[in-house]
Amino acid sequence: MPGTDMKLENEIGMATFRSPFQKAYLNILYTGNWLEARVESLIKPFGISPEQYNVLRILRGQHGKPINLYEVQERMLSRMSNATRLVEKLRLKALVTREICEQNRRKVEIAITPKGLDLLNELDPLVEEQEKTLFKHIDAAEVEALSNVLDRLRGVE
Repeated sequence: MPGTDMKLENEIGMATFRSPFQKAYLNILYTGNWLEARVESLIKPFGISPEQYNVLRILRGQHGKPINLYEVQERMLSRMSNATRLVEKLRLKALVTREICEQNRRKVEIAITPKGLDLLNELDPLVEEQEKTLFKHIDAAEVEALSNVLDRLRGVE
C-alpha cells in the first residue's frame, strides 16, 4: 500500500536500479511529484492551482510594485506554465490586476490585489504547517545539505 513504506523501490515497484545515479534521478522526479500533489491538495479548496499560487507568491514579493509578464514567467518554478493564461485566471478571480503600461503599450504590468494578499495570508500558516509535517523526519542541517546538493545538481556553486 503506497505511503506505508515510502522507499522508492516500494513506491514504484522497482527492486533494482541500473546505478545509484538512476535511483537518485527517479527519486528526485518521484519526490517532486509527491510534494506537488501535497501542495495541490492543500490549496485546491481555495480555488487555485499550484502554478497560480506560485504567481501570487511572486507578485507578493514585489511589495506592491507591478511586474511584467516576462519577469513573472522567469521566476516561476515551472517555466513551462502558460503565464498569460494563469494571470488571466487570477485576474478573473480579482486576485491580480493586469494593465497595459502607458510608456510601452506592448508591456503588460501585473500586480497582486488586496484580495490576493488576503488569500496568501490565509494560506501561509497552512503551507508552513505542511512544510513542518513534510520535513518532520529531517533536521535543519540535513535540510540545508539537501538544498546544497540540489543546487549543485543544477550546476550552482
